[in-house]
This record gives sequence, C-alpha cells and structure tokens, in this order.
Amino acid sequence: MNATTALRNGWQKVFGAGARSARPAPGDTSHGTILYLEDISVSFDGFKALNALTLYIDAGELRCIIGPNGAGKTTMMDVITGKTRPDAGSAWFGQTTDLLTLSEPQIAEAGIGRKFQKPTVFEQHTVMENLELAVAGTKTIWTTLGSPLDRRQHERIEEVLETIRLQDRRSMRAGMLSHGQKQWLEIGMLLAQEPRLLLVDEPVAGMTPQEVERTAELLLSLAGKHSVMVVEHDMDFVRSIARRVTVLHEGHVLAEGTIDEVQNDPRVVEVYLGE
Repeated sequence: MNATTALRNGWQKVFGAGARSARPAPGDTSHGTILYLEDISVSFDGFKALNALTLYIDAGELRCIIGPNGAGKTTMMDVITGKTRPDAGSAWFGQTTDLLTLSEPQIAEAGIGRKFQKPTVFEQHTVMENLELAVAGTKTIWTTLGSPLDRRQHERIEEVLETIRLQDRRSMRAGMLSHGQKQWLEIGMLLAQEPRLLLVDEPVAGMTPQEVERTAELLLSLAGKHSVMVVEHDMDFVRSIARRVTVLHEGHVLAEGTIDEVQNDPRVVEVYLGE
C-alpha cells in the first residue's frame, strides 16, 4: 500500500468514504430537538443490545450517557451514525432527516460527527495539515495538502485551533502530541466540518488530570454552538460537565435527570454505581 492509498484509507476511516459530497439538508430543529430515537431495538445472535430504546437530545444540549458495560451505549452510537441498522424503531435528525435512510457518509455530511475513544489522527502530518484535510471540502485527498485554502477555510482553521488550544502546536507533527492533545486535535478535525451533533466516546480515558480538566472546558465551550453527546465512565468527569444525564441498562433508558437525581436513584445505584 502506497502513502496516498494509506492516507486515503485513513481519511475514510475517520470521515467516511465520499466525505464532503452532496451534503443532505440538515434536519429541522424548530421544535428544539435535534435527535429523536424512538423504540430502537437491535439484536445480535439473539442478544438484545438495544431494547425499545427511546431518547431525545435537544439542540445545543450537552448530554452525558452512562451505564455498565453491555448497556448498549456503543450500539446506540452505531445506530445514530449508520454503522448498525436497527431491527425496529425510528431515528430522526431534526424533524425532516430520517437517519435510517442514509449511509454512514451521508449521515456525516448531514452534520453528525463521531469521536471514537482511541484518537485517529494522521500522525505523520502536522496539526495544521490534519485540520486542512478536515476542512478541505470537496477536494480529493491527494490534492488537498499543499493546495491553497480560501479565506473562509483559513478562518475556520484558526477558529478551531483557538477552540482546541493548539495554536502553538500548528507546525508540530501529530504523532508528537500528547494523548490528550491528540484527542483535542481529532475533536478539532470534526469541528472543522461544522457538525451540528457531536458524539464523543470516553474522551478522558488515559488522560492526565490537567488534560481531563482541559477536556471538560473544551466540551462545555461547545455546548450551545453544537449538540454534544458524551459517553463516559468517569463519574467525576461526568459531574464536572453534566447538565443532564441518561443512564442506559440492558439496552434501554433506566433513568434520566440531573447528575444528583441519577446518582440518588436506587435503580442506578444497584445496577451501575454500586459496581
């Protein structure tokens, strides 16, 4: 595999094949809700990963999702992003975009970005080059690097660098960044595409206390401008960012409310916090 092919495959892994092509019209959020999951069920070889799951996310909301292993958190994100098709139920992005009719790249183009637990950045390229790839628009991967960006693209990259606080690392190879900085860069690569809904999977795993604190500040700064769903096991971190928390158990919503409400719910203590 040559370098061009490897880079193209890496791009498709992060952003989906055909990224930035024929972006579907974004969902209508005039009713205040950006994500509707209703009665979603998914089974794998007889095991129900999701069991009539119903969940709503408001526009501009930061929602934390917690639950024991096997609760269905990853499968739920797989359904939202088109990786997994449910056996039953409906999934809508705003009022008008039926996620179950779209492919993974189309869902990304509609405005849903996903950050996996392990950072996926192009380590042989600089921070700036990584962001250039993300903001490149309809250009193909092999013509992006070294091609001139327009003023809006430059402005967008500068905005993202400021948001993720990597302005002074712009010329550094991504492979030289700390674990936390790689996580922020990948979040920045998604932000460069201006998603309306950002799914973030265990963002602080393996981070130093200082990086955890900075990540909390970053995610809080995104709320309002974007809707953010954070899946996390670190309850101290959840408490530091959570406005509303949803607890999943056995593929459905067990409890929902403020962090204090869910932590004091006897059912949550029994199945999750008491572990």
